[in-house]
Amino acid sequence: MATYESFIKLNGAIGDLVFYNLNGKNIVRKKSGFNKTAYKKSPTYEKVRQNSSEFGHCSKVGKLIRSCIPKYIELAEDSLLYQRFAKVMTEIKDLDSEHEKGKRTVKSGLKTSNGKIVLQNFQFGNIPCFHQEAQVLLGLWDKSLHLDKNTIADEVMIVSIKIDFENYLTEFFEEKINLTENQSDVVFENHFGEENIVIHFVAAKKDLQVVKMGFV
Repeated sequence: MATYESFIKLNGAIGDLVFYNLNGKNIVRKKSGFNKTAYKKSPTYEKVRQNSSEFGHCSKVGKLIRSCIPKYIELAEDSLLYQRFAKVMTEIKDLDSEHEKGKRTVKSGLKTSNGKIVLQNFQFGNIPCFHQEAQVLLGLWDKSLHLDKNTIADEVMIVSIKIDFENYLTEFFEEKINLTENQSDVVFENHFGEENIVIHFVAAKKDLQVVKMGFV
């Protein structure tokens, strides 16, 4: 970008140069090399298009999941949580071996054992997560949550989240279950059919304080 002095006031494009006035100064600069048509069709931008498509997908899915557990996100008091969670969505998407680059999805990544582990290892702020020490098991009519022996709690909150990856919609149910002393298995309702992708968020409380929370 440069300024110029002339008794002729130019405004617009001439060849590769663009002329305009900014804050009383006459400015001239070269045209941007970016071209929308080229971006959409040129092989040069193929990798950029792939990354952009997958990034947008991961951002949308991350936002959907976060929208189901806002009070727990607030409880985490983690200013970088959104960025870290977006990174986790990307890591899960990268595990998709079903689709070519540019079309990989979080849904396919979550079908893998490593994808589930990545999600389970995500920690909200300084509150410990369950890692792989807790499990959700599917029964005939319901589900059960098995807590590890190191989780000492008198109450659990279970959020079951169904994700519609095609239309970017969610449904979720939250249940509060009181625990007896040394209880490690909790039965809760199976709200969605087996054909749906469902993830479970669990918050374990002791004396009304969350001692562990995360995806199980």
